[in-house]
Amino acid sequence: MSARDEIFATIRRSLRVGAFDGPRRDAVAARLAQAPAGIIPRRGHGEAAERLATFKFEAERVQATVAEVDAAADVPAEIVRYLRDNNLPSTLRFGDDKRLADMPWAPSALEIARGPSEGDDLNAVSAAFAAVAETGTLALVSGPDNPTTLNFLPDNHFVVVFAADVVADAESVFARLKAAYGAGALPRAVNFITGPSRSADIEQTLLLGAHGPRRLHIVVVKS
Repeated sequence: MSARDEIFATIRRSLRVGAFDGPRRDAVAARLAQAPAGIIPRRGHGEAAERLATFKFEAERVQATVAEVDAAADVPAEIVRYLRDNNLPSTLRFGDDKRLADMPWAPSALEIARGPSEGDDLNAVSAAFAAVAETGTLALVSGPDNPTTLNFLPDNHFVVVFAADVVADAESVFARLKAAYGAGALPRAVNFITGPSRSADIEQTLLLGAHGPRRLHIVVVKS
């Protein structure tokens, strides 16, 4: 018996329950299922267009930039425009996300790399799992589709958000995660990103890119 098992066995003996006490497990499951929801601000709620407008306003308020495109096929051209307008190199890295892979990158003349970043990439693009209207926050799940290293190592981070994935609040993101992955099968990490990396630790002066991307450009796909 491991030390962990011994500790749990001691606790069970003190409570006079077994390791597979069905009634207690059922009671816990019922309590979790019936737990009342907390108070949620109404700021991010409303129809889809209203949620999107709130998300855009909140994201721009924290120094992210936001562009809207009509379809997924328009994403590469928008990223090329941003790179050109900001005098950035025509390079881009992304993971195995099929939504990104199916976009028409070839005509863009971008130098495309695939997989996690080793720390030497200037530009990367990820696809968000969801976006939170209330705070202008992006929710990205870890895995080969969208490696977490792309969220933090490149200097410039592009994130593609599909308008249908803009939800009202963080609680809605967790509900979507449970529905998409099921109990016990959640991704290893979920990163909530609000604006580019920043710090004001030194003399209360805001510095972008302190411990992550200095630019965050969000591309919203409206359909």
